[in-house]
Amino acid sequence: MAEQNETKTNRLVVRLATAAIAMFGFGFALVPLYDVFCDITGLNGKNFGQGPAEVTSVDRSRTVKVQFVTVNPADMPWDFRPTVRSMRVHPGEDKNTTFYAKNSTTEWMVAQAVPSVTPSEAAPFLHKVNCFCFDRQPLDAGTDTEMPLLFVVDPELPEHISTITLSYALYDLTDDQKVTQLTLDNDKGRTSL
Repeated sequence: MAEQNETKTNRLVVRLATAAIAMFGFGFALVPLYDVFCDITGLNGKNFGQGPAEVTSVDRSRTVKVQFVTVNPADMPWDFRPTVRSMRVHPGEDKNTTFYAKNSTTEWMVAQAVPSVTPSEAAPFLHKVNCFCFDRQPLDAGTDTEMPLLFVVDPELPEHISTITLSYALYDLTDDQKVTQLTLDNDKGRTSL
């Protein structure tokens, strides 16, 4: 009887260990799977419309409302907002706008903006030709800046889409930047930030 209970216990331990390893593997694979899913579906506007756009004509018979939204995670102390909340554009025309950022802290910081487009169906048709989101944004303590965005709405945007929302979340990358700088300085024989 004791031997039978020990066998059942061993099987249970093996099953639980296998389940724990499988859950860890699945959790580890979620990030790349999510990226592939976003690439295929356009969810969150990931990886679409970056760089020069090959738009050859402007559709003056149609206007699309483009809204700008900003989000700061709880640990990001900057003031970050669009200078214009929305604008009406003709598909195919280059449009410029800016976003305001202020480092309200007493420390130098580096931030990175991550874009998202809603509805996701519109993501492939909103081309960010030149965007502050392409690069990290360093700001000294107490300073502010206006960051440029040049974009084009593709004339091929489906007719039923009349409003596009371009949202940016701003993340603090200061610690990552300090580690990168420390590594570069160490490669040069220095150890300063």
